Amino acid sequence: MTRRSPVDVIYVAAAAHDARYTRICVASLRAYYPDAPIKLLAGGVLEAGLADELATYWDVAVADLPRVDYGWGFVKLEPLFGPPGERFLVLDSDTVITGPVLDCWRPDDGPFLVDDETQPEGRAKELYYDWDVLRSELPETVTPRFLFNSGQWFGTAGVLTRRDFEPVLAWTTPPTLRHAKLFMPGDQGVLNFVLNQKAALEGLRVERKVIMRWPRNDMSDLSAADVASGRAPARVVHWAGLKQANQRLMPGSDLLRHFEAAYYRRLPQGRPRRSFHALRSTSASLAGRLRAVSRRLRPTPG
Repeated sequence: MTRRSPVDVIYVAAAAHDARYTRICVASLRAYYPDAPIKLLAGGVLEAGLADELATYWDVAVADLPRVDYGWGFVKLEPLFGPPGERFLVLDSDTVITGPVLDCWRPDDGPFLVDDETQPEGRAKELYYDWDVLRSELPETVTPRFLFNSGQWFGTAGVLTRRDFEPVLAWTTPPTLRHAKLFMPGDQGVLNFVLNQKAALEGLRVERKVIMRWPRNDMSDLSAADVASGRAPARVVHWAGLKQANQRLMPGSDLLRHFEAAYYRRLPQGRPRRSFHALRSTSASLAGRLRAVSRRLRPTPG
């Protein structure tokens, strides 16, 4: 059934190494929202031909942003500074939706909606930021009321400014963490920090609902069969930290195969394209791992 999108735009963070996942993510979005505006947040160079392919067959555009180096994930902050009042969803490429997840954000909700996550304190400080130590540098730092993975969150442009991030982030190219030892690298920690500070000190409304499912947790109600039959709950499934060169070894891989098949059914010569892109993705992933191992084994000068 075609649904009207309750957001103005869906942003998908994309880079060359995530092209296979970007395609899968887009196919899942179009399964529930055929007409919703979808734009890629190009945090770096995209795979050759990907933008044209998505524009031609899936009505997906590339967000009009400066083509600069955004570093690890900081491009996902850019929608905050778009047209004031624009309501959006930001997704990482390694996600799929399993139902009309946009409907969880009601018109009378606050300007932000995040996943209602629970983490032990020690793990939370590793994944986000160490608020206790940060307080010695920034005395107004509050203990966070909520924490959320920044691979899926709803926001409204024009509510936050770049100045709100300046206590913890320098807007260099790419952006630089001011207290790098206390924050997880990338956008996740600073976005959690700013929203918590605004919520505690200025009363900013940040809604919390269970919207994310991590595939290493229970996936018994989110199989490809559940999705195909319409029985699955509406969630954002996010393979955060779980990607492998061989997707079949990943938990919840049947969902990836389900939406990947849907993606290539729309393309001419879909089967050979799918095989070619899968081989290219696997080769790139293995090459990246070999480079990482080589760097770790390289002797230190002197």
